[in-house]
Amino acid sequence: MATQTFYSNGKLLLTGEYVVLDGAEALAVPTRFGQNLTVKQGVTQELKWTSFDSDKSIWFQDILTFSEIINKSVSEKNDSVKNTLIEILHQANLQNPTILHEQGYEIVTHLTFPRNWGLGTSSTLINNIAQWFQIDAFELLAKSFGGSGYDIACAQTNAPIIYQLENEIPNFKTVSFNPIFKDQIYFVYLNQKQSSKSAITTYLTQRHKSPSICSKINTITKEVVHCTTMDAFAQLMEYHEILLSEVLETITIKEQLFPDFEGLIKSLGAWGGDFIMVLSKDDPKPYFSEKGYVVVLKYDEVVL
Repeated sequence: MATQTFYSNGKLLLTGEYVVLDGAEALAVPTRFGQNLTVKQGVTQELKWTSFDSDKSIWFQDILTFSEIINKSVSEKNDSVKNTLIEILHQANLQNPTILHEQGYEIVTHLTFPRNWGLGTSSTLINNIAQWFQIDAFELLAKSFGGSGYDIACAQTNAPIIYQLENEIPNFKTVSFNPIFKDQIYFVYLNQKQSSKSAITTYLTQRHKSPSICSKINTITKEVVHCTTMDAFAQLMEYHEILLSEVLETITIKEQLFPDFEGLIKSLGAWGGDFIMVLSKDDPKPYFSEKGYVVVLKYDEVVL
């Protein structure tokens, strides 16, 4: 067989974190970083799997037999990566049983961002596997990993999107979001990856406290897309932080870690980890570096 290579974009959710699960409109952007997956012919009835991090180090390597995948034989040992991979591949095989037939495969994946950044290690993998199996990636996500699916939409799309779940069905459209003040937008890595699953669980237990939050977030998302001034953008994002802070009963990341920072700080994705978005008139790198946060990226370095 000829070698096949698939690629998917990483993602950042600028508005609508958590609330996107309840049908709110969210603004998401694909990143310049992503993951590729290469498929070659291998040994019969098995997948020899190797995953490389962005620094070329191997972070996962194992052999998965077809029978393990077809029967979803997850390991009793604490091997969460292998077990998750078996669950994803098991579901992919249910959607298209013709791929895992006789021939085995050698699979190699490469991330172009550090795995702990939280830019979509799982979503890019799921979208790549869906391309390989020629199946619907949203269905694969829903039946294996779970989540809203905005990250799958970013994996497949090379432009900013407004994403919404309508009656649990993914719906998204590309939008022209290219703020004239983007030179003042930065993304700062908080030195720790946050578990999306546990963060979502927390939100789901709290969301009843603000039944009108979806409509408020929808308004913010629509206005953010058309923002022409940095001040208006900052006000909308600050209001977004306050709304989520109230629902999650959690103080904002700015109050918690950066109360003396002059400028906007907004959480992205799971609160307390991964990246934050910073809006600053001056270069914020010295401020964050002094506090030990050395990954400070400009908007155009991150967003596709």
